[in-house]
Amino acid sequence: MAAQALSSVADNALLIAAIALIAQLSGPEWMAPMMKWWFALAYVVLAAFVGAFADSFPKGRVMFSTNALKTLGCALMFGYNYLLSSPEHQLFLVFVSYTIVGIGAAAYSPAKYGIVTEMLPPELLVKGNSWIEGLTVLSVIVGTVLGGVLISPLASAHIMAHPWVHNIAGNAAQGAILVIGLVYIAAAICNLLIPDTHAFYPKQQTHPIRLIRSFGAYVRILWGDKLGQISLAVTTLFWGAGATLQFIVIEWGAQHLGYRLDQASILMGVAALGTVAGSICAGRVPLRKALSVLPVGVVMGLVVLLMPAVQATWAVYGLLLLIGALSGFFVVPMNALLQHRGHVLLSAGHSIAVQNFNEQLNILLMLALYSLMLWLGLPINVVIMIFGLLVSGLMLVFIRWNALNHRADPGLAKLIGQPGHGTALR
Repeated sequence: MAAQALSSVADNALLIAAIALIAQLSGPEWMAPMMKWWFALAYVVLAAFVGAFADSFPKGRVMFSTNALKTLGCALMFGYNYLLSSPEHQLFLVFVSYTIVGIGAAAYSPAKYGIVTEMLPPELLVKGNSWIEGLTVLSVIVGTVLGGVLISPLASAHIMAHPWVHNIAGNAAQGAILVIGLVYIAAAICNLLIPDTHAFYPKQQTHPIRLIRSFGAYVRILWGDKLGQISLAVTTLFWGAGATLQFIVIEWGAQHLGYRLDQASILMGVAALGTVAGSICAGRVPLRKALSVLPVGVVMGLVVLLMPAVQATWAVYGLLLLIGALSGFFVVPMNALLQHRGHVLLSAGHSIAVQNFNEQLNILLMLALYSLMLWLGLPINVVIMIFGLLVSGLMLVFIRWNALNHRADPGLAKLIGQPGHGTALR
């Protein structure tokens, strides 16, 4: 938990520092969400391979090696002005650096989530996911706020005043990235302390074409399962919406509230704090009742529509806390149900890889749509209305879909919580 929290803190802080770097290099405003787009692309491209990688070695070793790759990406971003002189090339290097971090994160994810199913029985998965998801979202808060603090005028002045930092960092963004690199190193130390769970899986395929074919079969298996398809659809929507909401909040803070980047990053942290509260409350939802939280997703989308109407600081913070709490409450049981069905039908690593593939594919789609709306010059409040209505509408579709599945097979509810051992792999 400490290892993934620190690594996640660094990922989110690095995103804010990278956005500041893009602004410093006079990059266009649509470039920041496109950078996140490239980060997500790594999950999609590598989805067929990272599951087999995570199941081939002890999860702690996998997390250490992939965290090292993230650290390399952070180091490349730090040295952008040492490696290249042209601003256009430097912007490209920032993209490449964050993509490398994305590759590390894509390979890291099946290990950090897969280890939960290796340690806990099905009846404890919701509670375990509540802790893991709550801590992960808490790390989003800390990382986002840390990134904002590190690039703020006051903190960056203190960082740059240190002689050692001043000698190697030429600006506030570089100073922030240097501190973030130390967080990655702390995560690596924690990775080394993760015990071996002694979970063993069948020998993994290594041929690329066969891996892709096998992965396609895994995707069909999970989408073909009437419980897996609903939880997969919901979590896919949630993570795509969540990634887009990060950038919406930053732009909303700038256009609607007149906030600087470091101030807007605190707004992202406030929403994430609400998600922690919602995740903790969701820990009391038993796995067999996971599908009962679907209507909360509809409410969350409708609450987003209130964002253009608030202006006062207390109202802004209260609304973002509510949005975060609703999202955390409905996604944790869905995530636990998806992990359970994936573990029953596939294996820890492969099921998480399928989940990541679908979620990141939706992130690519929603971020591309958001970038297009910015490029077209749509006001941020119009973007928010489109976003909220889209989330609520899709959640209503998923609720209807779930009802039809249970009508076609009344025995579905009895399958939730039953143990399995990846029988579909055999």
